[in-house]
Amino acid sequence: MERELGGPLHYHRSASRFLNKLYRLFHPRKVVVSADFANTTYFVRALNALFDYDGGTILHDKRNQLRLFRFYNHEVIVKSYAIPNPLNRLVYGFLRKSKAQRSYEYAQMLRSHGIGSPEPVAWYTERQGIFFSRSYYVCLKSELPYTYNDLMSDTLPQEAQERYLTAIAQTVARMHELGYLHRDLSRGNILFGKGDDGRVHVEIIDLNRIRFRQGTPQMGCANLSERLPATPWQRMVLGSAYATARNLDADWC
Repeated sequence: MERELGGPLHYHRSASRFLNKLYRLFHPRKVVVSADFANTTYFVRALNALFDYDGGTILHDKRNQLRLFRFYNHEVIVKSYAIPNPLNRLVYGFLRKSKAQRSYEYAQMLRSHGIGSPEPVAWYTERQGIFFSRSYYVCLKSELPYTYNDLMSDTLPQEAQERYLTAIAQTVARMHELGYLHRDLSRGNILFGKGDDGRVHVEIIDLNRIRFRQGTPQMGCANLSERLPATPWQRMVLGSAYATARNLDADWC
């Protein structure tokens, strides 16, 4: 319907195109789609209707919502951000990039430096008059099987845990060396596992809260530990690997 009518089908099909144009006049939107995924353009433009009519599979449903969609030969994750408070609706409408746009651009940025993050597909934002309204971020579904939460269970042997913790610490150290400080480095935002090449891969998600600053070693160590629970042994592995990656004293770290 998005391709043929410019939006959803209304009661009278003949009036749908006019009604959708009228709606868009008062609800302007911006849609950016990666050139590698140009065939998803109409899917992205239809996200409002897909969410309104319960499309996809809900994976997470709290303040923000995550849904899984299968589109052609792609499995994509779409994050729908909650509508912000009135002040931020003005700020995001004119003065600041939306969370969806930042997530897309920061994923491209990390990947350009060899830091893992699911491949970004698109972002979508919409205004209601002068007020910011809806926004969506679209990326490919990660193929990595674990999140940091899995390190808190007994499912992974200690030898595997050490490899994964070391890779996580090295990834975060690389981000800090580049001046990227992830302010929500929590358990659900770190993915990891072995790739087809047999090496450990780490991906960082939920990127809109990255801040750009050359932090001190103290800030870096605190960023790695402040939201990540760990046993004393796990903390030692993380701290030692992070220190080695940044040429710091391991005992101090």
